[in-house]
Amino acid sequence: MLVFHYTGMETCETALQRLCDPRAEVSAHLLIDEDGTAYRLVENGKRAWHAGASYWRGEADINSASIGIELVNPGHEFGYRVFPDAQIDTLIALSLALISQYDIPATGVVGHSDVAPGRKSDPGELFPWENLASCGIGLWPDLAVNDGEEHGTPWESLTRIGYASPGDPHCGGDLLNSETAISDVISAFQTRFTPQNRSGILDDQTQSAISAVARAFS
Repeated sequence: MLVFHYTGMETCETALQRLCDPRAEVSAHLLIDEDGTAYRLVENGKRAWHAGASYWRGEADINSASIGIELVNPGHEFGYRVFPDAQIDTLIALSLALISQYDIPATGVVGHSDVAPGRKSDPGELFPWENLASCGIGLWPDLAVNDGEEHGTPWESLTRIGYASPGDPHCGGDLLNSETAISDVISAFQTRFTPQNRSGILDDQTQSAISAVARAFS
């Protein structure tokens, strides 16, 4: 898997200090500054502590099954902003190389919020998922296409995509024990696929998008 993050810190230097501090107990394989400079922090074959308690498509130990890439960005706490072109260009080049080297499927390219809904919100609504998918990184289905058929309940579809299903320990439900778990998962899906609508409400637009994405991820 590939897991994308934002640092949520004010500068690259601050992020580097924290990611290289053993006392922080947090790390990632790669860090990409806003000017496109990339830093190797952990060897690809070693386990980095970047995902925490998480779940995706049957995998509950994401740290042992993934490469984590941090993008320098202040995040929602310090002034979330658009990811610069230079930064995304480097991300695309590195991701394509990793996908080729480790045969990472498109369904295994995710954001931190996908694998830890409610607990994490990065890389956020400004992350250019559609752009990356056009380059062969991850999936971006045509959300306007509807074949008119039912493909299970929205929760069955969300589970098929990879999200944890609240209350189901076999689908990561034991990670979602808060009262807002259901809206957290919906909001995580919306942040990635319908960023203009992040209400956490399962409205008609969201249900249609879930169905389209589930078909692509099946």
